[in-house]
Amino acid sequence: MDSSLQYPPDTDLRKLLRFERGSGAIWLGERRMLLLHTTALSALRKDLITSVGTAHTRRLLTRMGYASGLHDAEFANKTRGDRSLEDMFLVGPQLHMLEGAARVTPLHLKMDIAAGHYEGEFRWDDSWEAHAHRLAYGVTDEPACWILLGYASGYTSAFMGKLILFKEVKCGACGHDHCHIVGKPIEEWSDGEAYRPYFEDDSLLDKMDALSQQVEALKTRLEPSTSGGMLIGSSPAFQQAHDLMLRAANTQVTVLLTGETGVGKERFARALHAHSDRASGPFVAVNCAALPAELIEAELFGVEKGAFTGAHAARAGRFERADGGTLFLDEVGDLPMAAQAKLLRVLQDSEIERVGAESARKINVRVVTATNVNLEDAVAQGRFRRDLLYRLNVYPICIPPLRERLADIEPLANHLLARFTALHNKRLNGLGDRALQALMHHDWPGNVRELENLVERGVILATQGATVEVEHLFPNMPASRQDGVDEQGRLAHIVPADSAALCERIVDSGVPIEELEAQVLAMAVERCDGNLSGASRLLGLTRPQLAYRLKRQQSGEAST
Repeated sequence: MDSSLQYPPDTDLRKLLRFERGSGAIWLGERRMLLLHTTALSALRKDLITSVGTAHTRRLLTRMGYASGLHDAEFANKTRGDRSLEDMFLVGPQLHMLEGAARVTPLHLKMDIAAGHYEGEFRWDDSWEAHAHRLAYGVTDEPACWILLGYASGYTSAFMGKLILFKEVKCGACGHDHCHIVGKPIEEWSDGEAYRPYFEDDSLLDKMDALSQQVEALKTRLEPSTSGGMLIGSSPAFQQAHDLMLRAANTQVTVLLTGETGVGKERFARALHAHSDRASGPFVAVNCAALPAELIEAELFGVEKGAFTGAHAARAGRFERADGGTLFLDEVGDLPMAAQAKLLRVLQDSEIERVGAESARKINVRVVTATNVNLEDAVAQGRFRRDLLYRLNVYPICIPPLRERLADIEPLANHLLARFTALHNKRLNGLGDRALQALMHHDWPGNVRELENLVERGVILATQGATVEVEHLFPNMPASRQDGVDEQGRLAHIVPADSAALCERIVDSGVPIEELEAQVLAMAVERCDGNLSGASRLLGLTRPQLAYRLKRQQSGEAST
């Protein structure tokens, strides 16, 4: 491809730029954006140069731009994947202008992806980076648009599948009236290898991250990890519950885990077992609510041969299977009263009696129980033994719901993403910004279990190599009120496509708005069989508002 380039209309990009009134967030498609003062960025550059020197600052900022360019190449493919290569490639320069980075004028472009050939020249006017550098240091001898150059290299490299190096042959920071950049494969530059370190993963931050990972790896060898990788969280509510679990782990105290459905009570029980001196023994989990009432005693305590019809052989129960380890009784509040009496004896005497047996058996089992109901209420209603409650409630741990652990949602989601990408053999670029925001604002009635389900669904629905977006997690999420940028660069309310199409049909119909309103009101009332409360909910009105509109319509008809 070789052309004197002409930009395609950027209407498609402007439509994707949204200003969300409710949250104050700015979005470009599914990616969260940010408006920053150039003076703040200039101060950051200056502090970095002072702290780590010019060379390393250049490397850091170049890699920052490079990473941004790689992501924008994916965005370009998603936005204009059905257009020509030229139109798709020009998303990058047009985004630079839309985001205020510089005014970009294409001068020369040749691209042949199959052959690996690339030549590109662009003019930048009003580069923010050149301006910021010149404000801090005056006119310099060396080009200074490091972030923008890194962006151009990352963006083009993603298209070409090989490293494309851009250089500034003119820079506003050097006193020129504009910047001029030239790009071609790094091996075609005579000094290209000198620039390769700017794009390699050996920066100071990368080294610090690698050292941090090595330290964490060593720590996991020296001591048990937080629940063996089962529990993740740093929020105060989670840490309080986690600390209580660790304190109880190496004792023999009976622990009662409470909390809403899906908060991870079994994970806490497993973590308690993993940190205890019983970790080498078995961990047996029983959901008491899932066992039929007539079979629960046999399941828990075992059965002797011939104890009842169908008992053709003796069989050990869950308590015996857990001997030397931990037995976790989930939904313990659903145990029948007879089983509660036997459980109380186990806790008091450390022995069980199989159904149909004439003698007891000694066992060495630590019992951990869990419930999502209020056992005090169950006692008051006669459904649970008070003496058993006293035995179980020696050491209660209340696990907080996910909505009270906002700081834990993102690390939990990323941990689950890593697990499910491995499970489903997917390679993904993480969770999108809007997806993460949606997770943070969800009320989580199903807690961590619901988060697991959402992330797994997102992994399955996301395209290989892409990002998990909000529509993969919440397919039916309604659009929030947003503003965008019109052709004149002004903020304007963005009407959803389906709403805009409906409005067009209404206008084209020629039906007077009063008549249309009367028809809509009548239809809503008819659908709800004359129930005004139901009709008002259907229309998004209060009942008085609907009554007023209906009265107004009737008054209008009477006056005619």
